Amino acid sequence: MPKVSKETAANVDDHGIVEDRHEDFDGHTVQFLSFRQDADGTPLMKGLPNDMCHSPHWGYMLKGRITFRFADHEEVVEAGDAFYLPPGHIPIVEAGTEYVQFSPSEQLHEVAENMIRNMEAMQAG
Repeated sequence: MPKVSKETAANVDDHGIVEDRHEDFDGHTVQFLSFRQDADGTPLMKGLPNDMCHSPHWGYMLKGRITFRFADHEEVVEAGDAFYLPPGHIPIVEAGTEYVQFSPSEQLHEVAENMIRNMEAMQAG
């Protein structure tokens, strides 16, 4: 049975504002995300379908608060909340937020590659 913890995750990506500890299992990715500062995902989603994340996610909030913006409404998740997030959202994360997230790997990697490209373009500009 595959399992992972924040401490044993095989991959650690430090993007400055967020640390992403993750591992892929059987077509799904488990992430342990820790945000050091406020983050609005809007500019990072540019170029994805409808400029929004197209991957579904399931997760559990350990600390903090995230507002998820959809085309027609917003939803807030806070420490202690378990959540399901359908495709078509943008995260707005408060500093100090930590959560565990489960996602289909292929879709998540497409979104992550787009976000990194946009982040690099913003830093270069």
